[in-house]
Amino acid sequence: MNFAFYGRVSTEDQQDPASSRAWQLARSTTLIEPAKGEVVAEYFDIGQSRSLPWKRRPEAARLLKDLARKDRGYEAVVIGEPARAFYGNQFGLTFPVFVHYSVGLWVPEVGGAVDPGSEAHDLVMALYGGMSKGERNRIRIRVRTAMASQAKVEGRFLGGRPPYGYALADAGPHPNPGKAANGQRRQRLHPDPSTAPVVQRIFREYVGGKGLNAIAEGLTRDGILSPSGNDPRRNPHRASSRGAWAHTAVRSILKNPRYTGHEVWNKQRRDEVLLNVEDVALGHETKQRWNEQSDWIFSERLVHEAIVDEDTFQAAQERRETGRRNQPRSGKKTGRGYALSGLVYCGVCGRRMSGHWNHGVAYYRCRFRAEYAKTKELDHPSTIYLREEEILPELDGWLAELFSPSNLDTTCALLSRANEDEASVMRIQRIQKDIEESSAKLQQLRTALESGVEASTLVTWINEAAASKAAAERELMEARREALESPDIRTLVDELGVLVGVIENADPRLKREVYSALGLRLEYFPALEEVRIDLLPACAGGGVGGGV
Repeated sequence: MNFAFYGRVSTEDQQDPASSRAWQLARSTTLIEPAKGEVVAEYFDIGQSRSLPWKRRPEAARLLKDLARKDRGYEAVVIGEPARAFYGNQFGLTFPVFVHYSVGLWVPEVGGAVDPGSEAHDLVMALYGGMSKGERNRIRIRVRTAMASQAKVEGRFLGGRPPYGYALADAGPHPNPGKAANGQRRQRLHPDPSTAPVVQRIFREYVGGKGLNAIAEGLTRDGILSPSGNDPRRNPHRASSRGAWAHTAVRSILKNPRYTGHEVWNKQRRDEVLLNVEDVALGHETKQRWNEQSDWIFSERLVHEAIVDEDTFQAAQERRETGRRNQPRSGKKTGRGYALSGLVYCGVCGRRMSGHWNHGVAYYRCRFRAEYAKTKELDHPSTIYLREEEILPELDGWLAELFSPSNLDTTCALLSRANEDEASVMRIQRIQKDIEESSAKLQQLRTALESGVEASTLVTWINEAAASKAAAERELMEARREALESPDIRTLVDELGVLVGVIENADPRLKREVYSALGLRLEYFPALEEVRIDLLPACAGGGVGGGV
């Protein structure tokens, strides 16, 4: 009997994927040996959280897709550790697919194949899904509690990038004996001689009465690089500013209490938010959000050298609070909708253009400070405007033509080629990574062999690494030959065509949903008075609501 093996390891940096795969595969092999089973295909997700649904894990999604293939080459799937494969109610959402395609599912916890008609088997698998969810929650609580204690009582630096103005310095041996034995050291914050004076200048000027914009413009004018310009790796997504200061960077520095010498933790949290409240099976996405300042964890004592004294820091906070209290409250928002919100980009600087309502008309604008343009050597006007009503008629007319019955075949062919390229990238990159790892391992073993290590000790490992590399190379050739199935594209185009047919008179917010589902990206070039439009619908997930 031929089997496919599925396994998963969540954190590539904290766990050894090779060891995890080995013990899960060994447990699976032990289970199927009495049935003279043989594993002929493997699916192993690395770096994927168990909370992700199967369709959002690359290898699990590939397995589900292969179940529908008649030439898949196996009759059942074996999972060595179901708690790593199924989380919460995932078994109940996934197992019916196996039953539909008559593919067996074997797990050690039931001693073999899961019986679709057995309530006991169903109960056992649901229990392990709940245990998997509980284990993840317990680990999270333990880790957060320990980190809160370390930050408050010990004042320990808990990792991450240092704030602008600080650099990392050695703080002695790591308190964990195992990590200390591996040479890891503790770290602490130490004032950076080149950027700490800039932080002091910001506080001094702000307390002295300067505004955020005035401070930012003065720093840029004096040739002082912003945090992202000083260390581009900190914020690669801010490359457009090329070292120019924004008032938001100044404000972030003024708000950061770590400049007083205290360690601060729990300023932000990660929330799991449903991708679609109407389709819970799609799972969650993680969003980072700010905690209330009352929830921040401060060290009980000073743990690193302060850049700003407590009095100056408090004076800056009092001015910020006074300014907020004195600001007039804005009126109630009118709820105006922008049909192209988040989809329009500036062709000069590459940044997303923001929606703006002026004289009852929707615009999109890109405001680019003169200091930014100077540092990036761009001929960028201070403000670029694009009127929405000048785009929509042309856009809707083009979409109607693209999805008209006479052009459907051409549109399907274009989208099929585009989606084939995109869908293949992740799989090909993973396979190429496997080939590189196997090649590196072979080179290490050959080096060990040349250094005098007994050949009999290494021959098995060399054979395994060579076989792994050969299998990956075969899979790479197969991945490059495969094409996306045209029926999926045809179904997608038919569904989108229905939406396009009624889009002209729809509410702007609903039009925005349709444009997003179409994968639209608009880029405006003011010098040419042209808008370039790219379209690439996503083939999986999501839906348009609101009764368009």
